[in-house]
This record gives sequence, C-alpha cells and structure tokens, in this order.
Amino acid sequence: MMLTGLFVPLITPFDGEGGVDGSALEGLAHSFLDAGAGGLVALGTTSEVSALTPGERGVVLEVVAGVCRDRGHPLLVGADSPGALASLGGKNVLAALTVVPPFVRPGEAGVIAHFRALAAASPVPLVVYDVPARTGQPLSAAALRELAAIPGVVGVKHAPGGITADTVALLADPPPNFAVLGGDDAFLGPLLAMGAAGAITASAHCATDRYARLIDAWRTDAWGEGVLDDARALGNTLSRLSTALFAAPNPTVIKGVLHAEGRIPTPDVRLPLLPADPALVAAALTLR
Repeated sequence: MMLTGLFVPLITPFDGEGGVDGSALEGLAHSFLDAGAGGLVALGTTSEVSALTPGERGVVLEVVAGVCRDRGHPLLVGADSPGALASLGGKNVLAALTVVPPFVRPGEAGVIAHFRALAAASPVPLVVYDVPARTGQPLSAAALRELAAIPGVVGVKHAPGGITADTVALLADPPPNFAVLGGDDAFLGPLLAMGAAGAITASAHCATDRYARLIDAWRTDAWGEGVLDDARALGNTLSRLSTALFAAPNPTVIKGVLHAEGRIPTPDVRLPLLPADPALVAAALTLR
C-alpha cells in the first residue's frame, strides 16, 4: 500500500446548541471528495478530537467512514493508543494517523520501540504523525528510516516546521513503500517538488481543488509546456493562503472561513480554543 494524493483532515462542525452537526460534516466530506481530494482524515488534530466526548467521536467516525465507504475513497483515522487502534478493526479504515508520543519526550529509540509495539498489535497500518512543535520530540531522517522499516508502518505526516536538513536527507533517498506526506501546509509546494507523495493538509478545507491540482502537478510523469511554472505559481499562492489560515490556532480561522461561506452552521470551537479574530478570517477570505 502506498498512500498518495490529497487527504483532508476534517474539522468537526458544531450546531447552534454546541453539539456535533453530523449533517454539516457529511456535506463537507462529500464536497472535498467532489473537489478532488483523494481521501479524508477523521479525528485528527483539526477535528478538536481532545474536546470531543467518546460518543461524539463515534458520531464523527460513523459519518466520515460512511462517506468514504459509499464513495470508494480511503479513510485515515487519528488513533494513538492500543485501545483506539483495536477499535478500528472492521471499520473500512485504510490506516491510522498516530502521533509521536507527546510531552514525555522519550527519545528516538523510545519512539521507535513505541511504534513497533503499536504496529504489531494494530489491525490497520500506521502513518506516523511527526510534529515536534506539538510533541516536543523531533525525529531525524535516520529515525524515520527505522520507523519505515517496521512492518505495518506505511508513511509519515511530515510536519517538522519547514524544510529541514532531515527532510532533505529523507527525500533524497526515500524508503521504499513508505509515503512521505506533507503536514506543514505553508511548505507543501517545496516538499512536493522534492518528491513527497502527497499531503494531509487542513488548509484544503478551502480551495480544495487547487490543493489537489498542486499535488497532481508535482507528481505527474509528463510535464507539458508551462506546467512546472504553473505548479510553482500555484504553490506560492497556496502558501500565502495556508499562512493566513494558520494565523491563529488551527482550526479557528478555517472554521471562520467555512462559516462565512455558509458551509457550516457556526464558527464555534471548544475550549481551550477561542474563535478567530474576525480580521484574520477576513484576511483569509481575500486569498480564498
């Protein structure tokens, strides 16, 4: 299995009473697939998963899994513990998006041992979520190669905060059958140019078709006249959009934009997040 293309990590829309709006979530899921996304991610960071009750997480998973099943598109699900991974068996889940253990900073050897144990027991393959700004644990290219060699580990959401020396080393000689997926939205263009297989990008809630086109352009085997220039220009434009969408904690600006466009009933988020400043939403809308 090789993961490629655009995956949209879905927000969780809330209704006027503060509950999960399953109908709005279903509509968003269909709209992203209609616009060219290759697959969806449920219960990732963008979904405010830590603020959802177990029952609400079940609703989100049921809705998104149903859309992916009906449409024949792959589904990734955020799951970080043995129990959460075990619950994904038989649910039409292609892989779990599993974060590097946060806060404890176990060192690279500890991370590798952790993923080896999870992968051995998981009913679905794992995609490592490497995001040191949130976890406190960076991973070198050497550590990522060790993770790639673990049976059942099929990719990484690579979000080290930019294009690092380890990014260059990893993509200069990518491990076989291991998908490097962009996770730092503003740096997606350069990462694709270096050979990334695709992206898990929250920014694709907006301008989904253009993010899908950007990925397709860099992964084409037949460069036509002007295609390279178009891909560079599109990447630069979308980088500015991503920067605007992440000008406040994710997904506050994204929710503000979707609400302004009439695609979700409220822009509400749950504590500890606060709604985005209207000026930031307005700025993102001008780049939409």
